Amino acid sequence: MRTFVRRAAMILVPTLLVVCAFSTGGSQQQTSTNLFDPVYQIYQYLQSYFYKPDLVNDQQALYGAMKGVVQQLGDPYSEFLDPTEFKNFNGSLEGQFSGVGIEISIKNDVLTVIAPLVGTPAEAAGIVAGDQILAINGKSTEGMTLSEAGVKIRGDTGTSVTLTVRHEGGTIVDISIVRADITIDSVTSNTLADGKIGYIRILRFDSDTVAMLDSALASFDLNSMTGLILDLRNDPGGLMQAAISAASRFVDEGIVLRTEDRLAGEKLYWSKGNRVPNLPLAILINRGSASASEITAGAIRDNNMGILVGETSYGKGVFQQVIDFPDGSALKVTVGEYFTPAGRTVNNIGLAPDIAVPEDGDPIAVAVQWIQDHVGTLMPMDLGTPPTPTP
Repeated sequence: MRTFVRRAAMILVPTLLVVCAFSTGGSQQQTSTNLFDPVYQIYQYLQSYFYKPDLVNDQQALYGAMKGVVQQLGDPYSEFLDPTEFKNFNGSLEGQFSGVGIEISIKNDVLTVIAPLVGTPAEAAGIVAGDQILAINGKSTEGMTLSEAGVKIRGDTGTSVTLTVRHEGGTIVDISIVRADITIDSVTSNTLADGKIGYIRILRFDSDTVAMLDSALASFDLNSMTGLILDLRNDPGGLMQAAISAASRFVDEGIVLRTEDRLAGEKLYWSKGNRVPNLPLAILINRGSASASEITAGAIRDNNMGILVGETSYGKGVFQQVIDFPDGSALKVTVGEYFTPAGRTVNNIGLAPDIAVPEDGDPIAVAVQWIQDHVGTLMPMDLGTPPTPTP
């Protein structure tokens, strides 16, 4: 049996992106040591009887068996990654890769776009959150894992990939996209309303996000401002600690996250006190806001430090642990679920906005108006019971 390294990590996005600090321990259920003897017997039969023995690849046979063990879970977020897939996975964590720039998940057994990354070829080609990818270069995605799809969608800069996409209205189209070098700056900022409102957009939660968020906040003359907008639209997630730290910039002392897993039970994460004036705060969300961005949005809303504006978020509220193997492969397995500070379930539900704005509306304008209607108000304020997402 191969030795392995258990990475202290938790993945918050249902895609090929983000890892979060987490540790586990405890006993495991005991299983008969000869349970998988029949698998080895099949391997031996192939070696002995298959008419083209040179096609029997020992390493690939092992990887195939390991993939099958994980796939039988029926969990779209758990998978075995061979060395190539794991290398691509780690590369995406750095925010620089070659591809088209989409975050994907498996929803209702169909490969689905969480969000196109801002400023990428996918966004320019018209890919939108909720699109279902039925085929990649003519090959059906039915039964395809996230990593397998990711490998097929990625490729060398300048080459093309054709995605057969079903839009939410039911229209099916082939979209050809030229791959490019993707570089993601996780935080951008500027001011609105003649410098009276600070606007910050977080595109992903990575290791640099909190420092960039602090820089953005420091660039504002907060004492002369009337409010802030935190834009989390099409933010597919990221590092849990980054999400907690980001929320803590806006939340006074209190709970910002609850997690529950099989081994550790319930765990609470707390803010240590915010670092900015408690100005009226509007958080923009849409159906492409997932996992870590939902953590930040939920933490701020449940603590009555800001309202949510836009569309119901994606609803990804489970997390995965990564276990590294010496040969460069890895196991990504779902180990628990997270909840908002008030205990609201996020997974498969999402967060509903306090002020709903249709897809073709202007949530920034709505947020600006809400802030202007509350000039001089300090948070927290009674925002009422958070709205319940509709199916």
